[in-house]
Amino acid sequence: MADTVSWPLLRELAGFRAEKGCATTLYLNLDPSQVPTAGDAQTRMNALLNTAEKTDRKDLTHEQRGALKADFERIARWFDNEFERDGAQGMAVFTAGLDNFWTTIALPEPVPDRFKVGRDFFLAPLVPVVARADGTIVAVVGREQGHLYRLQAGRLREIGDHFEEQPGRHDQGGWSQARYQRHIEKLVQEHLKDVAEVLDRSRRRLQVPKIVLVGSEEMRSEFMDELSADVREAVVGWAHAEAHAGPAQLLEAVMPVLVRAEAKDEAEVLARWREEAGRKGRAASGWEPTLEAASDGRVELLLFEEGVDHPA
Repeated sequence: MADTVSWPLLRELAGFRAEKGCATTLYLNLDPSQVPTAGDAQTRMNALLNTAEKTDRKDLTHEQRGALKADFERIARWFDNEFERDGAQGMAVFTAGLDNFWTTIALPEPVPDRFKVGRDFFLAPLVPVVARADGTIVAVVGREQGHLYRLQAGRLREIGDHFEEQPGRHDQGGWSQARYQRHIEKLVQEHLKDVAEVLDRSRRRLQVPKIVLVGSEEMRSEFMDELSADVREAVVGWAHAEAHAGPAQLLEAVMPVLVRAEAKDEAEVLARWREEAGRKGRAASGWEPTLEAASDGRVELLLFEEGVDHPA
């Protein structure tokens, strides 16, 4: 079974260095719009492995070349016999047979097909995947609903369920229509207040920077009125989803909100960097100045362009 991408796993991979053989990294794109069937995925994997096997390895010893061939064969066997797509839009494999290392990761978003062989693993494609809105709370709010989820490793995991069934028409009894309606609205308001308090406690406990709310238009202003100032500040937007949507459907609904929030954050960070660089303040650019700042422990935030490959 493949792992899911996370910061601890990324740190483990970053700390690995092959001592006896080679560290092989392979990324496979499983975007359903480009790779709709199992046969399409198999074709892409075969092509990727064929290219990898034909690459010149004259710098390796005989033992290392044999181990590398065995690593490619193990990847092929795993893909043929053990791989389960299960909604993954990308796949990463990290292996170093002579150093007894093997792990596979299912990715929640597509990555370009790529392989790389070296002394350490190629991790750049994983950074935006694990960083993208990780830890965000998604709260589904309704007159009865109060489900809380946390975005971790590209999946929504439930962290709280505050469901309260409200009385229906058959419960009216001898109450007048107006009085009964006021009673229901009071119960709904109490429910929303309870959900808001649970959300506030969860935000503080998990130290969450972003919150996305899911609910109907009519719920929005009413629920926002119940939120604390800190929670309101953390809310990056609202989304709409079907009443009984599961975690996968909810994630699909909130992703546009998260993408917009991420773009806004990136624009603000770039503006801050340009301002600092323009007045020769606390900003660096280029490979050597950035490495020097990193080695001195002076990096608060690292910006990089996807696709750039520079030897260390």
